[in-house]
Amino acid sequence: MLFRHTDKRSPFSLGKKFELDDVIEAQQFDRDILNGIFKVAREMELIEKNSPGSKILRGFLMATLFYEPSTRTRLSFESAMKRLGGEVLTTENAREFSSAAKGETLEDTIRTVEGYSDIIVMRHFESGAARRAASTATIPVINAGDGPGQHPTQIMILWYIWSFPKMRL
Repeated sequence: MLFRHTDKRSPFSLGKKFELDDVIEAQQFDRDILNGIFKVAREMELIEKNSPGSKILRGFLMATLFYEPSTRTRLSFESAMKRLGGEVLTTENAREFSSAAKGETLEDTIRTVEGYSDIIVMRHFESGAARRAASTATIPVINAGDGPGQHPTQIMILWYIWSFPKMRL
């Protein structure tokens, strides 16, 4: 389950904090979960639109760990985090410019990166890598694409646009 609360309203409108589980594959979402995500997305969009410089994510740090390039995906996550007051640690090509190039395992990299951040957004060239990362990490992992495997956030964006065509992404 993605959001651990039972009320139908978004956790932000209730003044509550929500906890995010890993986002690994599109199949983990049903209609209720997606509706909850979309409520929060709409609320975040309104906060960003009506309160430029919002600091709702102040104190949170997101690591983007990209083993293959994807400018749009990486920048969309980084932009959202920064627009809402969070901070970002980024690596654009972890395959070449990280200890992975020296033979460090994905699991060791994840254990290191989770020590620096509150959430990891990862794009990897190998199918199933996001699941391995999530199994290792003690913080949420979001799959931003794993080779020919899953890209659940892209599917979620398409569902969101289809569900709310007048909303700006």
